[in-house]
Amino acid sequence: MIWLPFYNGISLALQTIRTHKMRAFLTVLGVIIGTGTIIGVGAILTGFDTSITSVLRSFGPNSIIVFKFPVGPHEGNLSPEERTRKDLNYQNATDIRERCRAVEDVSSMLFPNTNTINAHYKGNDMYDVNLFGVEEAYARGGQVDLHLGRFFTDEESRRRLPVVVIGADLEKGLFANVDPIGKAIQVDGHEYEVIGTMLRPAASFFGDTDNRVLLPYWSMQRMYPNARENAIVVTALEGKLPEALDEVRTVLRIDRRVPYSKPDDFALSTAEQMVADFHQITAMTFLVMVVLSSIGLLVGGIGVMNIMLVSVTQRTREIGVEKALGARRHHILFQFLAEAMVITAAGGAAGILLSYAVSILAGRITFYSALAKHAEAADIRLIVSPMILVVATSILAIVGVISGMVPALRAANLDPIEALRYE
Repeated sequence: MIWLPFYNGISLALQTIRTHKMRAFLTVLGVIIGTGTIIGVGAILTGFDTSITSVLRSFGPNSIIVFKFPVGPHEGNLSPEERTRKDLNYQNATDIRERCRAVEDVSSMLFPNTNTINAHYKGNDMYDVNLFGVEEAYARGGQVDLHLGRFFTDEESRRRLPVVVIGADLEKGLFANVDPIGKAIQVDGHEYEVIGTMLRPAASFFGDTDNRVLLPYWSMQRMYPNARENAIVVTALEGKLPEALDEVRTVLRIDRRVPYSKPDDFALSTAEQMVADFHQITAMTFLVMVVLSSIGLLVGGIGVMNIMLVSVTQRTREIGVEKALGARRHHILFQFLAEAMVITAAGGAAGILLSYAVSILAGRITFYSALAKHAEAADIRLIVSPMILVVATSILAIVGVISGMVPALRAANLDPIEALRYE
């Protein structure tokens, strides 16, 4: 019966592991490390992918970000043509608002022409503040979740009033247990009245700190008259995102006088487009990392093969007895192959348990460090996905078969007479 050699092989493998515990541990150590490495790398990549995807989707399913070059994963890899494009302007946002029927709200974003901006209030300082001017529609588009106070109005923007809405970390860093509403802060040397504070967003392009300072658009224009860098946040009507994309593209091509035969000299980015671009970039990275981490498992498989070859040598006389009693070639082959696969499977199971323990421990450490920083969520968590387990298990099965095949063939091909003579 075919299953009997497998059963005997499994029994012998378990008996060998019990009898030679240290040797068995050293044999499967490479398999444990290799399996744990594959799952660990996969968990890191999956957690990173989940984190970045949530950031990219934080702008909402109906939002369109209009900028002079693509926003998102490709932002750091711009062509010379993209780097030299002219800036968007406020008139572009006005035209989109007036001409696009599938658009619900439009808000221009004006960025200052300075790199490092600091905020100050009564001896408290916050550095690397994210300052930009927006319109009231920016809050209506779901980009702002108010904590205290209110958001500024378009009337306050037209009057160029020095009012601001600040982020959660700025509120805690500058005011601690003081009510910030109505207080005057200094940002980059300019004084503003705080009229509102924001909750930390679930995910943000600006990292794990919420140092946002939002000014009314025209107040920003007054404080920074040389600022020319604009972005436009467009909110499409529910279910009208494709129509809104077409309309916005048409309006901007007309405004920027793009010839019919030329491509766009601007970029329209939606959350799903950015997620798709990011997955396209990370797919090859994921494959390469899994292949590289599989090398450790291959080394572990070589260790199993060496131990199995030693086992064949030590049990040569036993193999001769089995063949003399009627065991056929495939019986011996199945027996040693099953033994190698059991040893490999034991190491793989230990590696999976180890990787799970490490991922849980890392998650706890990240969680408590987030609590220590008064953060609502950690940036990146290790996520052991079922796909990673399938990949690791498949590679493990292949390694088990390969590492056991050579010793099994060697044992199966032994001549029974020579085997019985072996001392």
